[in-house]
Amino acid sequence: MRRIFFVLLVMTGVLLFVDSKIAPFFLPLVFAHCDTLDGPVVKTAKAALDKGDVTPILKWVKKNDEKEIKDLFQQTLIVRSKGKEAKELADMYFYETLVRIHRAGEGAPYTGLKPADAVDSGVLEADKALASGTVDNLVKLINEETSKGIRERFNKAKETQKHAEHNVEAGREFVEAYIQFTHYVERLHLDVTSVTSHHHGEQGEGQKEELHKH
Repeated sequence: MRRIFFVLLVMTGVLLFVDSKIAPFFLPLVFAHCDTLDGPVVKTAKAALDKGDVTPILKWVKKNDEKEIKDLFQQTLIVRSKGKEAKELADMYFYETLVRIHRAGEGAPYTGLKPADAVDSGVLEADKALASGTVDNLVKLINEETSKGIRERFNKAKETQKHAEHNVEAGREFVEAYIQFTHYVERLHLDVTSVTSHHHGEQGEGQKEELHKH
């Protein structure tokens, strides 16, 4: 048991080290909240560990990853029974591994577990919508934020356009505002007219490449 405990300690340290090194390169690509401590994946894992039943967790991973999760789940149950410190360490290692495998199965990078408050307000509202059975508040929030974003960028582009031909610097200021405005609208339009994969997968990457051409 000491050996298992030591291995978990080392592996958790490795995961945290890797997280701190690679996270800055991937943070712009991470939008979902399945990698937060209060996200649906970790919540499911917590409940499953307390009940000793791995079944509810399996929906979060691909079929070919089931065995790895089942094996680790059983090991975690053994280690967490050895005391509070062992339980906390074993649970965290299980959460880290589960989320990493889940995101890998969806073609998304894993950058470590995020704090509970690292969730976009829109995603929180989406969860509330499912819990309440009505999407009205979510639609209102998205409409308001979208309208605000378009208007702000449009007004900036419109104002700088007036002086675009006065000198080179003024022209560059307009171009920057124009790019921000049109790219913002393009991203919105692509999102509402396309069926994108979970975690901005292959199609999302194609959209980004297209935007970078401008």
